Amino acid sequence: MVGSRKLSNEEVEALLSGLDKDDSKAAEEQFDPNEVREFKFGTEDLSLLGDYYALRMINEKICRFTRSVFLPMLRLMPRISCFPPEVKSFDEYVESCDNFVSVTSSRIEELRGNALLVIESSFVSHLTNSYYGGSKVQSLFSQHGEFTATEQRIIEIITEGMNSAMEAAWKDLLQTKFEVQSREENIQFVSFVDGADTVIVCAFMVQMPGHDPVSFDVVYPLQTLKPISSQLRSRVQNENAHDDRTWHERLQNAVLSIPLTLTAELGRPKTSIGTLIKSRVGDTFSMSTPEHVTVKVSDQEIFFADLGKVGPNAAVSMKTRIKQGGDENG
Repeated sequence: MVGSRKLSNEEVEALLSGLDKDDSKAAEEQFDPNEVREFKFGTEDLSLLGDYYALRMINEKICRFTRSVFLPMLRLMPRISCFPPEVKSFDEYVESCDNFVSVTSSRIEELRGNALLVIESSFVSHLTNSYYGGSKVQSLFSQHGEFTATEQRIIEIITEGMNSAMEAAWKDLLQTKFEVQSREENIQFVSFVDGADTVIVCAFMVQMPGHDPVSFDVVYPLQTLKPISSQLRSRVQNENAHDDRTWHERLQNAVLSIPLTLTAELGRPKTSIGTLIKSRVGDTFSMSTPEHVTVKVSDQEIFFADLGKVGPNAAVSMKTRIKQGGDENG
């Protein structure tokens, strides 16, 4: 969560490995809609509200898509991980954050609600430093309580890129448009929801070589996501369908573009070792003319062809494809 911790890379690795085990256990549990249980704010999963499986898949895609947002600024590829969504009151979330953070409120018209993008101030400072040529592993952050004009411009660039990344992450479930409504530097002043209202906090961890992990959060009001709760619980996802098609097309095009060398075998003259040893420059070997020229790729016979010319160049005209096993196909 933004502003509440500073973990080493080793601690983050240990934490993430533990989350994988917790996720596998949670997946085995069955949610009984008829069972009445006390709801306690601050739980670290959505089991009491239903398993928002699709939301976790969206967060995984946000991790992938936001790498390209930070890469031009950091000049390295960061590792971005997501934590399981948390359910808590907005007041509880605000109390867990530093007051001085970058807070951007974006309107999601399709859901008739807003979402918050909350970024650590130290991360903003580090991005600004790296973007303008500073050290990749040092931060110029100081507790000055407000962002400079340069940092504010970086926040605008980050927000624009991350909103596009979130739109791409959501599009398989719902076509959305994230439009910036307001920005704040103190989360206490954010006009979002009432303090007692429930929010879903999606926390993300950014790891960079030689730098302490930093974080950013995406916060949704529960009421905003309720209209699509059944879709968020669905485990039938086509999240990778478009990506798979694109990957398959690119792979196919790459394979079809691999350059190959064709070898046209005109014949195989025979001679003895003694004759070959006595051969001199200018000697000739007699060779019978074959009915067809054999065309090979990497010593694999592919076609029988006729020998000819195209302009000043020798050429072969493919006549019969040679099947594996020696069968011919005209």
